[in-house]
Amino acid sequence: MSSTRTLFGFHAVLARLRLDPDSVRAIYLDAARQDARARDLARHAEQSGVRLIPVDGARLDAMAPGARHQGVVAQVSAKVRYLTLEDVLDTLEEPPFLLVLDGITDPHNLGACLRVADCAGVHAVIAPKDRACFVNQTVAKVACGAAETMPYIAVTNLARTLRELKERGICVVGADGEAPSSLYETQWPAASAWVLGSEGVGMRRLTQENCDLLVRIPMSGAVESLNASVAAGVCLFEARRRLGPPSA
Repeated sequence: MSSTRTLFGFHAVLARLRLDPDSVRAIYLDAARQDARARDLARHAEQSGVRLIPVDGARLDAMAPGARHQGVVAQVSAKVRYLTLEDVLDTLEEPPFLLVLDGITDPHNLGACLRVADCAGVHAVIAPKDRACFVNQTVAKVACGAAETMPYIAVTNLARTLRELKERGICVVGADGEAPSSLYETQWPAASAWVLGSEGVGMRRLTQENCDLLVRIPMSGAVESLNASVAAGVCLFEARRRLGPPSA
């Protein structure tokens, strides 16, 4: 029998149920929840042939200690979809639109970045294997389902990966608070990879050196920087605005 892991929260559980129902072993739902959200989950579980087990809140707290599980916890197969950059790029029928994260170690930030990327129509999120957070239960919860649907590619050498992207004609654009050019004043091609570093530290030197362009988000307040996921949202949605709606 293959190993399992725990998902919690309505968005994460519903996303897995829709994407890969065969991987869902069982769903545990707070018996006290009789609202529309709980009924919707129960309907999807029944349609997918997934066992739904009513339990009390104490059992859910024990299954997902310290988590804001919203009254739902699922046991799912702990399988990982191994994707390479080529898997993603070779199947696209539109210009690649990528998010690259350098040094994001906070699972809440990573989860929020995945959610933003999914909403903006990004094709994949790329991050280094070292000095970075991995996709865990907290990431899945914060991502509100995006961790189940957004390709997340961990690479051994980020600088080399950026060079490979450029060889494919993809413009690598780095967000840097010290860049001379504003996000709103700069032009870039449709095929783009947006690079964001961690709060405070920013991108590593080698990462920055492999960017084709550096842009800054104009700041008018006293605060010097934005949360990484907020900065990702600003950059990605400006890029999406210029690209137009994603293909269906």
